[in-house]
Amino acid sequence: MTASRPTFRPVSRPSSRTGGLTLGSPEGEVGRGTLLGFAAYGLWGLFPLYFDALRPAGAWEILANRILWTLLFCVLVLLVRRDLAWVAPLLQRPRLLVGLTVAAVLIAVNWVVYVAAVVSGNTSEAALGYFLNPLVTVALGVVVLRERLRVLQWVAVGIGAAAGVYLGVAGGRVPWVALSLAVSFALYGLTKKKLGASLEALHGLTVETVVLAPVAAVTLLVVGTQGGLAFGHHGAGHTTLLVLSGVVTAVPLLCFAAAARRVPLVTIGLIQFITPVMQLLCAVLLLGEHLPAERWVGFAIVWVALLVLTTDSLLSVRATRRANRLAALEPRPVPADDCPR
Repeated sequence: MTASRPTFRPVSRPSSRTGGLTLGSPEGEVGRGTLLGFAAYGLWGLFPLYFDALRPAGAWEILANRILWTLLFCVLVLLVRRDLAWVAPLLQRPRLLVGLTVAAVLIAVNWVVYVAAVVSGNTSEAALGYFLNPLVTVALGVVVLRERLRVLQWVAVGIGAAAGVYLGVAGGRVPWVALSLAVSFALYGLTKKKLGASLEALHGLTVETVVLAPVAAVTLLVVGTQGGLAFGHHGAGHTTLLVLSGVVTAVPLLCFAAAARRVPLVTIGLIQFITPVMQLLCAVLLLGEHLPAERWVGFAIVWVALLVLTTDSLLSVRATRRANRLAALEPRPVPADDCPR
């Protein structure tokens, strides 16, 4: 009788792991998406330092450079990836092109207002705009999409509205910068939501910058004829920073798009508060902005509203998970054909 030889089976090992989680697993994908989300919002949080370094270039020149260099960066990436097959089908969808044009205008408004706020020393008010943005987004969902709000969502929107009124009364003026940023970005998000997942983030950014490129070129010509062009006149370092505006714009957006595909929306909603917090810290600690007492009170009221909104989101997610677990435990009816006879 021949002794049986032991059989050795190779043990498969994951090629890469993050925090003990295989990158290909669902848990690994969520972990990777969370890191990408932190990268996106962290980079956006550092934008005040970047745009402040672009002075003495004005907001319109910075906007024009940002559009043109972003377009060049996107085109180069598409050429390297040989990713142009989506262009022809897009040209046959005029409704989608109109929607992308509207989105391009809205994001251009957001960009120029934000840059103008930073280079004029109003970064703290810009940060307030991004604190207000989730509340404005919820309000637009009610007004435009006819969504039904839960009680805590109504409370959060009401507190946010009270904060806007308080800041206007206490500061002696309407906080136009904050409101413009909050509304323009909320409308941009709403427009993209209405368009649906029709294009990848890189494709959408390419189309939006293509739409804005003629305006950007004319803007540079106008600024140049008025003798206010800073590009190439303030050293190689300043010129390099302007050229890099394309990379600076595209990279966090692509990180965000990758994160949004991997992590739950509530996680993105929580991570997004990193950006205005970092912007506020940059304004106060690094850019030397002074916030009067009433501005701090206004921020505090907004933070209360965001706390209420976040609590509602977490409670909603918990309730949904509990309902799903109960549904999974319910016995499924046996089809008549499978019943024993």
